[in-house]
Amino acid sequence: AILSGKDVMGAAQTGTGKTAGFVLPLLQRLNGGPAVKHNRARALILTPTRELAAQIQESIETYGINEALRSTVVFGGVNINPQMKELRRGVDILVATPGRLLDLYSQNAVRFDDLEVLVLDEADRMLDMGFIRDIRKILNLLPKRRQNLLFSATFSSEIRTLAASLCNNQPIEIDVAPRNSTVTAISQGMYWVEKDKKADLLSQLIRDTSDQVLVFSRTKHGANNLVKRLSRDNISAVAIHGNKSQAQRTKALSEFKQDVVQVLVATDIAARGIDIEALQLVINFDMPHVAEDYVHRIGRTGRAGASGRAISLVTRDEKKQLRDIENLIKRLVPVLENVAFTSPPAGTQRVQEKIAQTPRNTVQKRHSKTASAKNKKWDAGLPSSHAAKRSSTVRLWG
Repeated sequence: AILSGKDVMGAAQTGTGKTAGFVLPLLQRLNGGPAVKHNRARALILTPTRELAAQIQESIETYGINEALRSTVVFGGVNINPQMKELRRGVDILVATPGRLLDLYSQNAVRFDDLEVLVLDEADRMLDMGFIRDIRKILNLLPKRRQNLLFSATFSSEIRTLAASLCNNQPIEIDVAPRNSTVTAISQGMYWVEKDKKADLLSQLIRDTSDQVLVFSRTKHGANNLVKRLSRDNISAVAIHGNKSQAQRTKALSEFKQDVVQVLVATDIAARGIDIEALQLVINFDMPHVAEDYVHRIGRTGRAGASGRAISLVTRDEKKQLRDIENLIKRLVPVLENVAFTSPPAGTQRVQEKIAQTPRNTVQKRHSKTASAKNKKWDAGLPSSHAAKRSSTVRLWG
């Protein structure tokens, strides 16, 4: 579809080889084309984060090693002058974050008269991060005649609205993976744990494995505190988040990729674009406020069909987030137990029963009576799309 020159909307979960899916045909499409002019770009790839931009540029260099095409990457947090110098020669492919691209345009470092292709990668994340105004500004700078490629984890109404403003014609839609699905190769599990025992349990889980571990924290401050705590427990760890300079982020990611440190603690935004080969374990120290972020988080492991594990540490205060996640992914996250640290916090006692060939409404009714008698009632929070007849472990929410 890309080689045909038509506009494309692609829905793909992380780890599905999406980057190669658009980089390879883009290289083929541009190869043998007209020589690029000074301060011009023939193709523009917009992406939400520095890490993802750098990752895409790395892929372009790898796949295009035998092509006579020039590419460069520009993003904030680093000196703008080398980027301006690189653009003076002109590039076939420019990978950029929206803010830095607008800065460069305002300084006459880049023009788009000869632009042939626009790629919006991780479009859903760009909207989540508030880049829509910057994207609209950039679209107004581009020639109307161009090919548009938009990639997103989902085809939400917001994404379709963006696509309508982006594309001249009805784009071809390609859905690589079911909406909001989690990779089946990822083994998922969760621990009920009191808030003051979370850090102890995290250290225990990391000590029990020789694997490298990617840990997600909801806040930058929390990520820094986790690194300090793990260091006190003699566990090597580094943090990556928005308050770190680009040099610090690059160094932390490099140390993790080279196995210099065992643990990388990251916030959701900073982790976008992280591609670590054979990462075996992701731990959610904090549950994400947005359920879709869970899918993105655990997608850092189990990439390209490999196996992986994802473990979540859940407190009573995070029950709602867990319920939203299970509704989204249409499956229950199995409960794990660690006698030293975990037990269902007060008010979250589990009612478990193996059922086979039992209608869902019958199960809920029976459990409601049992739980009322024991004052352990859970709100019926099963995902609505669960099959009416199945064999599973039922969690009734309360």
